[in-house]
Amino acid sequence: MPAPLKLVDTTPTLPATADAVVIGGGIVGVFSAYYLARRGLKVALVEKGRIGAEQSSRNWGWCRQQNRDARELPMATKSLDLWERFAEESGEDTGFRRCGLFYLSDSEEELAGWARWRDFAHTVGVTTHMLDSVAASERGRATGKPWKGGVFSPSDGTADPASAAPAVARAILKLGGTVHQSCAARGIELKGGRLSGVVTEHGTICTNTAVLAGGAWASSFCRQLGIHFPQASVRSSILSVSPGAANLPDALHTAAVSVTRRADGGYTLAISGRGRVDPTPQQLRFAPQFLPMFLRRWRSLAPGGLEGIRSDHEGLGRWQLDQPTPMERMRTLDPAVDRRTIRLTHARALELLPPLKNTHVTAAWAGYIDSTPDGVPGIGEISSIPGFILAAGFSGHGFGIGPGAGHLIADIVTGGEPIVDPRPYHPDRFRKSAWGKVADF
Repeated sequence: MPAPLKLVDTTPTLPATADAVVIGGGIVGVFSAYYLARRGLKVALVEKGRIGAEQSSRNWGWCRQQNRDARELPMATKSLDLWERFAEESGEDTGFRRCGLFYLSDSEEELAGWARWRDFAHTVGVTTHMLDSVAASERGRATGKPWKGGVFSPSDGTADPASAAPAVARAILKLGGTVHQSCAARGIELKGGRLSGVVTEHGTICTNTAVLAGGAWASSFCRQLGIHFPQASVRSSILSVSPGAANLPDALHTAAVSVTRRADGGYTLAISGRGRVDPTPQQLRFAPQFLPMFLRRWRSLAPGGLEGIRSDHEGLGRWQLDQPTPMERMRTLDPAVDRRTIRLTHARALELLPPLKNTHVTAAWAGYIDSTPDGVPGIGEISSIPGFILAAGFSGHGFGIGPGAGHLIADIVTGGEPIVDPRPYHPDRFRKSAWGKVADF
């Protein structure tokens, strides 16, 4: 694993029954299982590989409200509070801290867009500070250059991608839930038209409720069940450097490169939005629905290679419940790094922040960011299969809003008062076009 990740113990025996089964051990899956277990449900979490091994450990670690689309902002705000509360409730450390997020720009257009978002954010009680040239240049003095302006969002923060999902999994075990790694869910069973069990490679768990938090694999899984869930993935490559750079911001974004302090004192370096599109059968199938998204973001994307075909996470094949599935052949999506992007990212970072010249590259990795046609996740019960709840397509935002998503899913399962309005997230919207609905940020 090129991306650092802490290990979690696996429950040795698969339960025969559970009140709820969560499929997928990424950040959304573990928080869903955690909040269900806190409500007294007997929960089993099944993961085909390792907890947090895919995009949940391969992201920047940002937990932000700044520049969120209006549909996601309420969940982002709630999530920040839940990140803090989790540590108090569980005694586990996700590395979360409200360090503030800092943005710099020399683009008048970009600054104007941030100002418009600031005005909107104030209407919903979110504080963000626009910085003039003097303030931005002073706060960004580590760059050694003047800036036209910037933004600072003091209540936003970061968590540690290597620690977060494993920490939540340990909290699930403390609450009496079970965690099963190297245990792929192959499908479901129905009784009277309602979900009655989850079939895994190690046996069937009888349950009336299943949550599919399968990340980039979710659409292929849904296809087995006759569920139309448009989803496409972009391969993103980032790197980390060693400790040694002093007096840098904890989290800084610019159009050229973004940097984030890691738990070990080093930094993660990335170019926002940049990625490779690896062609897959699923992408071709859903291409018309993704046209609005592509037209909005094509400048950041480049053609990829055969990584998607090799991994088979976006295939159109059908699999049998008594035979190994593509998920068992590819336990962890670990696509090839785009070396050109890594070299460019590192060069831009050294130019932006000269203190980084005192560091060296420690790792580079790639991951698949799964997206929906409008860039907003699909969360909700599938009407054709009562008891089956979808939670996927987080479009690169899942890590930060993972706690809020998990809480909402627990609300849906238990019939509690929803933490946020669930209607903007319901998968039924994918039956309509995304034209005019693509997320702004």
